Amino acid sequence: MLDNNIKNQLKSHFESLTQPVELLIALDDSNKSTELENLAHDLASLSDKITVLNDPDIDARRPSMVVHSSLKETYITFAGVPMGHEFTSLVLALLHTGGHASKAKAEDIEQIQSLEQPLNFEIYISLSCQTCPQVVQALNTMAATNSHIKATMIDGALFQDEVEQRNILAVPAVYLNGEPFSQGALSLTDILNKVDAKGAARQAASLSEKEQFDMLVVGGGPAGASAAIYSARKGLNTGIVADRFGGQVADTLAIENFISVQATQGPKLVAQLEEHVKEYNVDVMHNQRAASLQRANNGYEITLENGATLKAKTLVLATGARWREMNVPGEQQYRGHGVAYCPHCDGPLFKGKAVAVIGGGNSGIEAAIDLANIVEHVTVLEFADTLRADEVLIRKANSLKNITIIKNAQTTAVLGDGKRVTGLTYTDRVTGDSKELTLAGIFVQIGLIPNTEWLKGAELELSQFGEILVDAKGATSLPGVYGAGDATNTPFKQIIIAMGSGATASLGAFDYLIRHSEQTTEAA
Repeated sequence: MLDNNIKNQLKSHFESLTQPVELLIALDDSNKSTELENLAHDLASLSDKITVLNDPDIDARRPSMVVHSSLKETYITFAGVPMGHEFTSLVLALLHTGGHASKAKAEDIEQIQSLEQPLNFEIYISLSCQTCPQVVQALNTMAATNSHIKATMIDGALFQDEVEQRNILAVPAVYLNGEPFSQGALSLTDILNKVDAKGAARQAASLSEKEQFDMLVVGGGPAGASAAIYSARKGLNTGIVADRFGGQVADTLAIENFISVQATQGPKLVAQLEEHVKEYNVDVMHNQRAASLQRANNGYEITLENGATLKAKTLVLATGARWREMNVPGEQQYRGHGVAYCPHCDGPLFKGKAVAVIGGGNSGIEAAIDLANIVEHVTVLEFADTLRADEVLIRKANSLKNITIIKNAQTTAVLGDGKRVTGLTYTDRVTGDSKELTLAGIFVQIGLIPNTEWLKGAELELSQFGEILVDAKGATSLPGVYGAGDATNTPFKQIIIAMGSGATASLGAFDYLIRHSEQTTEAA
C-alpha cells in the first residue's frame, strides 16, 4: 500500500510515539476494505507502538479505521481510505494519539481540555478537497486531546447513501451530534468559538490588550505574508490579522506559473509562506475578520468582527478577493446544495452526474477539464461570444467528448426541488430564446470580487469595482495606509504579482514611518 520512501519517512516520525495506539478496522468484502486493511498493517509494521485489531462493532461504517488510545480512551475514525490530501490527517492522528504533542496553541489546547460536554463530530470530505484536511485535522486534534470528543472523517464519494440522505453537495460538511454544524473552511479557533462562547469573549479581550503595532497587515495571503516579512526584516513591531492564512491560494490545486518553482499546489505554498513568516517575530492573529477602520491617535484602529480592537501606526490592507457570484434567483438558496465554487473540493460529489460550469476564462475551462474526468457531462456557459481562456486549455476542452461549450449564454436562474439543484435556465443572447438545462451541480467560475466591503465607511478611496486605489508605492488616499494584492486596483490578479505588491506596500509604509515618526496621522 505504501512505497518504501514513505515507509522510511513514517518510521522516522513514529519514533516519537510514546504511548500505544490501536487501529480498529471494520471491513467488508470490497476492494476499499482490502486497501484499508493493507494500509493499517503497513502502518503497524513501522512501530511496535501500533497494533491492528478487528473491530467487532456491527454498526460501524465499512470500511473504516479507528485510531484509538486505550490509555486516554480517545477515538478518531476514518470512514474510507484516508489517502490523497487526508493522508497527513491520518499520520497526525496517529502521532497525537500516541503522545506526540500537537502544534496547536497552548491556549487552544487548554480550552479543548476544559470542554465537558460530549461532542461527536462527523466530517464529510472528498479526497481531492484541499480545504477538508484543515477541518479534519482541527477536529482530530480536539478528539485526541479530550475523551469527551469524537471525530469521524467520512469519504463522501465512498458513502454516497449518507451523502444523498443528508443532502450534502459541498465539502467539508460537518455534523455535530447528528445535526448540521458547519460547511466550508473552518479552523480550530472557529470551532472552539462555536462550541465555547466564553472562549470567543476571552479571545477578543486578549486581542484588544495588544500594544500598538508599527505595522499591521490585514490579510494573510501572498501579499500579506510578503508585507509582513519585509516589515519584520526592518525591525518593526509587525502583526498579521487574517480570516485564514493563505486566502484563495489555499483553494488552488495546481500552480505552474510561480517563477522558479515549476509546479506546486496551493496548500503546500501556503504552508511554506506561513513557515517563512514564522521565522520572524510577527504576531500572527488567525481566524479574525476586520469589520471597520478608524483614525486614532498617531495611527489607526482596526475593529474586528468579534469586537476586539487592534492599534497600528501604519496599515497594509491585503484582504484579497473571493469568487464572484452570479446574483441570479436560486443561487443563494442552493449554495452548498448544488451551487459550488470549488470544483476540486466538491467535484467528486457529482460523480457520474451532469454539471455546468459558469465562465469561459482560464478558471472555468480548467474546472471543466478537471470535472470531465469525474462527472458524466460538463456544459460550459460563457456570457461573451468568445472564450477568454488560454488557447491550450480551449483545445484540451474541445478534445473531450463530454464537454459542451455554449457561448453567448446568460444564466438567468438556478432551479431546484427545494433541497438541491435540478438545473438552470439561460438566455441565448443572439436569439433571445430562454433555454433550460437539467443538472445536478453548477460550478461558478466568473472571476473575483475584492474583500473590501468593510472599508466602505473608512474615508478610503475605492474604485467603482470596490478595489482599493493605490499608487506606485502602494499608498492609498489615507496617510499611512497602504494596499496590496488582489484587493487593490492592480490590473493582474496573480500570486507572484501579489507578493511583489506586498513588498512594495511594506517598504512604502516603512518609508512613511521614517518620515512621520514624530507626527500624528492627523497632522500628516
